Amino acid sequence: MAASAEIALFPLNSVLFPGGPLPLRIFETRYTDMVRRCMREDAGFGVVLIRAGAEVGEVASTAEVGTLARIVDFYPLPDRLLGITCRGERRFRVLRRWRDGSGLNMAEVSWLEVPPPVAVPEEFHHLAELIRKVLPELGELYEGIEPRLDDADWVGCRLVEILPISLGDKQACLELDDPVARLARLAPLIRRVDD
Repeated sequence: MAASAEIALFPLNSVLFPGGPLPLRIFETRYTDMVRRCMREDAGFGVVLIRAGAEVGEVASTAEVGTLARIVDFYPLPDRLLGITCRGERRFRVLRRWRDGSGLNMAEVSWLEVPPPVAVPEEFHHLAELIRKVLPELGELYEGIEPRLDDADWVGCRLVEILPISLGDKQACLELDDPVARLARLAPLIRRVDD
């Protein structure tokens, strides 16, 4: 993958993590067109957290770090809208942004380093065990996701997705480059059963 790329941006009140699921209802024409283009070109789009503004219409500002989303499924919804399921792939930093003629948010992004695999340190094994127990209860959204319970990055990302913490805290965890630092940030939020 090149060091930088031009991608469509989808600002949301949500933080997507690499390897994580994201179901979406598509109803704005610009995003329907974006989905068509992504499917035709086997391309992804960037998900960035909205810092100010709404998901519909103009977005005042977004986070600078986001995640590339890849469409893995699509289906018609009962309300005649398009439903898609995406999976997070790789984090990026927005270098420059603009709007195209259809009103679609576009950006030049630089890809952030993919952290090398790091084992879950022993002091955080309880976090991996929690994910092992909870994952089967999360429903079909997580069914196709292969567990990597020995990978600190994977465990940390799944924890952030399911914990009831603020979007700002989720974004801060996304921006952390060190998977063990992410686990250390999350550990105080989890009550250990064996304590």
